[in-house]
Amino acid sequence: MLLLSLVAFSQNRTITGRVTDAQGNTPLPGVTVQVKGTSKGTQTGPDGTYKLEIPQGSTTLVFTFVGYKKLEQPISASATTNATLAADVTALKDVVVVGYGTQKKTEVTSAIASISQEDFRQSGARNPLDLVQGKVAGLQITRTSGSNPNTSPAIQVRSATTLNNNQGPLVVIDGIPNGNLDLLQQDDIESISVLKDGSAAAIYGTQANAGVILVTTKRGKAGGSRVDYNTYFRKEYLQRRPDFLSPDEYAAKIASGEIVTTDRGHRTDFLDLLINDNNLTQYHNLAFSGGNDGANYRASVYYNNMEGLLKENGRQQYGGRLSITSKGLDNRLTAQFNLATNFNKANLLTDGGNLNGYLTFQPTYSPYNEDGSWYFEQTSTNELARLHQQTDILQQQTTSGDAKVTLDIVKGLKGSIFGSIIRDNLNRAQYAERASELSIEQRQGGGYAYQQSELKLKYAVEPTLEYNLTLDRHNISAVGGYSYRYEVNQGFDANNYGFQNDIFRENNLNAGNQLVLGKAGMGSYKNDNTLIAFFGRVNYVFNDKYMASAIIRREGSSRFGANNKWGNFPAISAGWNVHKESFLQDAAFISQLKLRLGYGITGNSGFDNYASLVTMGTGGNYINPDGVWRQTYGPNRNPNPDLRWETKREWNLGIDYGFFNGRLSGALDLFRRKTVDVLSTFTSQVPSFVQRSIYTNVGSFESQGIELSVNATIMEKKDFRWTTDVAFSNISNKMTSFSNDIYKLTFIDRGDIGGYGALGTALRTYEGGRIGNFYGKRFAGFTDEGKWRFYKADGTTGPADEISRDKDFAVIGNGIPKYQASMTNTFRYKNWDLRVFMRGKFGYQILNTLEMLYGNRQGLPSNVLRSTFTKHAKLNDSFQYSDYYLENGSFVKLDEVTLGYNVPFRNKYIRSMRVYFTGGNLATITGYSGNDPDFVKDTGLNPGIDALNNSDDRRSYLSSRSFMFGLNVSF
Repeated sequence: MLLLSLVAFSQNRTITGRVTDAQGNTPLPGVTVQVKGTSKGTQTGPDGTYKLEIPQGSTTLVFTFVGYKKLEQPISASATTNATLAADVTALKDVVVVGYGTQKKTEVTSAIASISQEDFRQSGARNPLDLVQGKVAGLQITRTSGSNPNTSPAIQVRSATTLNNNQGPLVVIDGIPNGNLDLLQQDDIESISVLKDGSAAAIYGTQANAGVILVTTKRGKAGGSRVDYNTYFRKEYLQRRPDFLSPDEYAAKIASGEIVTTDRGHRTDFLDLLINDNNLTQYHNLAFSGGNDGANYRASVYYNNMEGLLKENGRQQYGGRLSITSKGLDNRLTAQFNLATNFNKANLLTDGGNLNGYLTFQPTYSPYNEDGSWYFEQTSTNELARLHQQTDILQQQTTSGDAKVTLDIVKGLKGSIFGSIIRDNLNRAQYAERASELSIEQRQGGGYAYQQSELKLKYAVEPTLEYNLTLDRHNISAVGGYSYRYEVNQGFDANNYGFQNDIFRENNLNAGNQLVLGKAGMGSYKNDNTLIAFFGRVNYVFNDKYMASAIIRREGSSRFGANNKWGNFPAISAGWNVHKESFLQDAAFISQLKLRLGYGITGNSGFDNYASLVTMGTGGNYINPDGVWRQTYGPNRNPNPDLRWETKREWNLGIDYGFFNGRLSGALDLFRRKTVDVLSTFTSQVPSFVQRSIYTNVGSFESQGIELSVNATIMEKKDFRWTTDVAFSNISNKMTSFSNDIYKLTFIDRGDIGGYGALGTALRTYEGGRIGNFYGKRFAGFTDEGKWRFYKADGTTGPADEISRDKDFAVIGNGIPKYQASMTNTFRYKNWDLRVFMRGKFGYQILNTLEMLYGNRQGLPSNVLRSTFTKHAKLNDSFQYSDYYLENGSFVKLDEVTLGYNVPFRNKYIRSMRVYFTGGNLATITGYSGNDPDFVKDTGLNPGIDALNNSDDRRSYLSSRSFMFGLNVSF
C-alpha cells in the first residue's frame, strides 16, 4: 500500500472531490480549494464539487470559505478527496476591535462592548448608530426628532462630561478619526465597538472624554465571488397625535359660548393637511465581494429614499464603498485601500418645528380664501401654503479615502502607515416666492432667496509600529505611533430679496433689488486646527490568566493656549481570568469568570478653533476725514493663554462572566469618573480685559454608575432555540464646582422654555447638585376664581407675582433617567426566526410644555388641547411654569418585532434568501400625556423638556409607527 501511494504522488495528477457543510451535509459552492504551499487552486461549483490538477509531491489541500473554519486535509491516494467544513460562528466574537488594533476577548481588560451585524436592530436605520440603540449598557441614543430622516440622534456614553454642546463620542471608521456617519450604510458595517471607560479610550487623548465608537466595515474574504442584495420598504403611520379639539368640538364650544370667537363655517383638520399619508421609504444595497489568500475585494452601491411622516420632509441618498486588500513580498506586505462616497439631497422645509402653528390654527378657518387663493394673517403662518410656496433644499457630497500599508519587518515586528482624507461639501438653497406669506409680510412683496455653501476637509496620517512576542507562557504585544491631523472649514452665505418674479429663484441672487440698498446679507468664514500626538500601548498576558495593559498618549493641539499646548493621557488596566485557576477546575458550570480593573485619563478639546486667541471682528462704518465711509475693526474675544483641555479621570471595575458552557454570559461594570477643568464662559473685568466675557477652565463634574449585560440561551432543542439579551444601566451625576480662585459662579440656568410669555429657563444646576434638575415654582392649588397659588420658601402660598425665583423656587424634579434597560428575545424554529425588542427608561420627569402652553384658556381663540376643559378646567390664569406640568417620564416601549424566514433554496444561482417583516415603535406604556417620551432629550445639560423650542436641538416631530418588508439575497 505504501508503495502504491508513493507511485501515485510521483507525478502530476487530477483529483476531484465534493465539499459539504458539516451541519446539514449540503454542498458548498464557491469554496476555495488550494494545494498547500503552491498557487495552484480552484473553486467548487454550484453542486459543491471541484476538479484540480495537483503538482508532483503535493500532500495537502487547503479549503477556505467565508463563515467557515479553514480546513487542511491530506490528499487521498485515490482520485477523490472530499471535505466537510464546520461553520466558524465564534471567530468574530472572539476578537474585539480596540484603539489601533484588536484583542482577544478573553484578554480585554477595559470596558468595551462590541456588537456584530447579527445583533443589529432591523427596523431600517436612518443613522448608522440607530443599529445599536438599546443594545449597549451605558450608551444612550435618543432620537429627539423621532422619525425625521434629516436628523441625527443625540448620543452620550455613560454621562455628560462637558458644559459645551459637544457631548457626543469620537467616531472612528476603519481607522479614520472623526469619520462621517453619512458614509455608512447598515449592510456595509461588520461591527460597532464602544470604548466606554478611560482605560480603553485614553489612546485617543483629547477627543475621547465622551467615549469612542469604533466602526468596522465589511471587507472581501478568501473564497468564491459573492453577490449580496439587500432591500427594504417601510411605511410610517401616525401613532401619537396631540390631543387638540377636533373641528366639530371646537365649533360646538363656540356655539355653547365656551369659546368666544366667530365660526367661519369651515371644518379643517390642519394637522392632517401636513401628514404625508403616501410616505414610502425604500432602500437598496448591492455588494460584490471575493478574493483569495493573496488579495480580496468588496464593492457596494446603494440607493436610499427616505420619506418623512410630514410633507416636504425627506432625504434621498446614493453612493458606494470600495475596499481592496492585496498582499505581496511573500505575504509580508499588505496594502488596504478604502474609498467611500455619499450624495444626498435633503428637503428641510418641514422639520417638525412648524407644527406648533398649525396645531393651534382655528379649525373653523380654511387655508384658502373664497377665491381659492391662500389665506394669510399676521398672527400665524399658513403652513400648507408655505409648503407650496417655499423651498429649502440641502445637497451634500461626502467622500473619504484611506490607505494602510503594513510590512512584516522581522518576526513579530510590523510597521504600518495609515493616511486618510475626508471631503465634505454642502450647498443649501432657500427660496420664498413673491406671493408667499413670508415675502408679503416680511419682504415687502418681493421674493426672498438664500444660498449657503460649506466645505470641510480632514486629513490624517498615522505611522505605527507593532510588536508581538510569545515566550513560553508569556505574551507581550505593543503598539506605538505618531498621529497628525489637520482640519480646515470654510463657508459662504448670502441672501437677497425684492425679486420681481420667481424665474431665477435662488439661482441669481443679484437679481433682487435689496443689494443696491445695502439690505442684502452676506458672510463668509474660514478656520482650521492641527492636532499632533505620540501614543503607545503595551499588553502583557501570563499563562492566559493574568493580563495587564498600559497606555500613554502625549498630544498637542493648536486650540490650546500658549501655556498649555501639550497634555499627557495615561491609562492602566489589569485582568484576571479566575476561571482558569486550579481552585475552580472542579466548578464545571463556570465557563468564564474574569475580573477587570482600569484607570484612565482622557481629554476634551471639542471647542472652537482660535478660542485661546484674541480675534478681530468688524464694528460700525464711520466716515473718515477724506469723506469715505470705512469699516472699523477691533478685538471681539479675550485671549486666554492658559486655555487647556477638559480632563476626565475614570475608574472602572468589571466582571465578565459565563456559565453552563456559555449559555449564560455577560458583563457587570461599576465606574466612577470626575471631569475637571470644565470649560465655560465667565464674566471678565474690563479693563484689564478687552471684552466682558472669557472662555476658561473652571468647573468639575462627577458621575458614577452600574452597567449590566446578560446574554442567555433559555432553550435549545433540535429545531428550536430561544435566546435573551438584556442591557441595564444606572447612572447618577452632579456638578461639583463652577468656581475657582478667580471666577465665581454658584449655578447655571439651562433649558429655555419658549412659547407664550417670558417663562424663562426650566433647569438650574447648583454647585454640588445633580445635572438636569428642574428648578421652578411649587404648585399649591387654584383659588375659587381659578388663579394660581404657589408655595413660598416659608411654607405660605401666594400668586405668581409674589414668588421670588431666587428665594422661593426649588428643585422640583430631574430630567435624566436614573435607569435604562432593554431586552431582546430571539426565537428560531427551523427556517423561521422571531425577534422581539423592548426597551425603557425610568426614574425621571418631563416638562410637558404642550400642556403648559396649549392647555390654558389664555390660548383662546386659537385651538387648544381637550384637557383645557377637563384636566385644567379650573385654571383661569396666565401661563406659568411650575411642577404642575411635570410628569413622570418613565416608559416601556415595544420597539421592534421582526419575523423572518430563510427560504431553503438549493440551486446553482442562489446561495441564500431571507425575507422578513418588521414592525417598529409598536406600543408605548407610559403615564406621560405629551408626545412620545422617547423623543424627549435626556442627554447633555438641558434634558427633560418636551419639544416646543428649537433653540437647543428639540424638535416637535410626531410619533410614528412603522411597518417594513425586507429581503436579503446572496448569489
